[in-house]
Amino acid sequence: MIEIRTATATDAAALAELAVATFALACPPHTSAEAIAAFLRDVLAEGNFDAYLADPDRLILVAEVAGEAGAAGVMLGYTMLVFAEPADDDARAAATIRPTAELSKCYLRAETHGRGVAAALMNATMDAARARGAAGNWLGVNQENARAIRFYEKNGFVTVGEKRFLVGERYEDDFVLERAL
Repeated sequence: MIEIRTATATDAAALAELAVATFALACPPHTSAEAIAAFLRDVLAEGNFDAYLADPDRLILVAEVAGEAGAAGVMLGYTMLVFAEPADDDARAAATIRPTAELSKCYLRAETHGRGVAAALMNATMDAARARGAAGNWLGVNQENARAIRFYEKNGFVTVGEKRFLVGERYEDDFVLERAL
């Protein structure tokens, strides 16, 4: 059975492991192994998740298969919301619904794709953003990530602009998508 829950301070190591298993799935084919490793080290390492989990302006939700009789579950995916104005100038100009929350991370293990886990996690994430007072939600997605773009569009997001996103030493072109909550 899939359970969606708020991540806690004890989840940082598991989230970092999950990031290793999922981040490359969202990268365009030309992204080098070195750039992926640098991003994992600099943005998605356990210490980063410790800081994210301690930040009151962030909320991480995890989807997991419930464990047996009190045992820890197996994390299948996670999302991270950031409750703040967009830091990126292009995203700030493109996303017009206020107050807004950024869907900063949305990653799932490859073996869960097409099984409804992402939809359940997205619904819980949008509910959590709404519960914290957001009227809109925005995200950046690589322009070459057609699968993710289709998923976001299916979940009510529309393209409202473009921005750049640094992975390693290369800037990638992202679409900015937004939806009302």
